[in-house]
Amino acid sequence: MSDYAIVGKRMPRVDTPAKVTGEAKYTADLKFPRMLVGKVLRSPLAHAKILSIDASRALALPGVKAVVTGQDTFGEKWGVFRYTQDQCFLPMDKVRYFGEEVAAVAAVDEDTALEALELIRVDYEELPAVFDPLEAMSPGAPLIHENFPQNINIHVNINVGNVEEGFAASHLVREDTFTAAEESYFQGEPYAVVARFDLEGNLEIWMPNAGPHMKAKPLSNALRIPLHKVHVRKIA
Repeated sequence: MSDYAIVGKRMPRVDTPAKVTGEAKYTADLKFPRMLVGKVLRSPLAHAKILSIDASRALALPGVKAVVTGQDTFGEKWGVFRYTQDQCFLPMDKVRYFGEEVAAVAAVDEDTALEALELIRVDYEELPAVFDPLEAMSPGAPLIHENFPQNINIHVNINVGNVEEGFAASHLVREDTFTAAEESYFQGEPYAVVARFDLEGNLEIWMPNAGPHMKAKPLSNALRIPLHKVHVRKIA
């Protein structure tokens, strides 16, 4: 077996001293000249049609530079895997879960951005919602995405080894239904995103993330920027 230089060896974490002493710089620590602050308006409903969004009062507030809604995202969608690319940057027709992002504001400071969110008026038509995954897959359940019958977008079969032989050779076989809570990877910093265009027209983005390329491609599509000019950087 080859004697690897790194694999299987105890290696010092060169970033540890800065993190344990508080000297490490995280995304929220980044500051640039003339930086704007972004805030997001979220849905108070679990499932509802978006009838209209009126951002005129927010746009008229001094210090507000932009308000973005789903109509500004060209309907682009993204997802970690190709077969799950059904998530909108911002919804265009309806909200599909409580807290979904509905609009985003950019302003000169945080207080102005928060005030602008309160001035955005969204007219909803509430729809039936379902909160149990088994119930959501039953016939007649409210559809989250109308093109996925019974709210199922893909079937994944996982078979490892000879399952029948394994059961036959087992001393005890227990059949049951097991449930587990959703899991999410952990970033060692508060969630924040900082973005800017450099002098060469490249979009630079700093954010906690585990897959920079998964973020860069949908951003390239939505912003109509060549992929090679979108640079997503991981800090934590």
